[in-house]
Amino acid sequence: MLVLTRREDESIMIGDEIEVKVLNIKENQVKLGIVAPRVVAVHRREVYLAIQEENAQAATVAKVENLSNLIPR
Repeated sequence: MLVLTRREDESIMIGDEIEVKVLNIKENQVKLGIVAPRVVAVHRREVYLAIQEENAQAATVAKVENLSNLIPR
């Protein structure tokens, strides 16, 4: 893990197209701004994990439904 120190209004670059800027620091909260191409999905981690779980469940259900079509009735 790379650990960087930034102050308010400073930023870091990820590759050539993604900028993460520290907008505000207040008590125990940091507000970040992210500039990225529209094709790059940006989510809070808990939202990302929920999306991954939903996708995994949907894939499992789809597989079971597809298998049921193979059984002659």
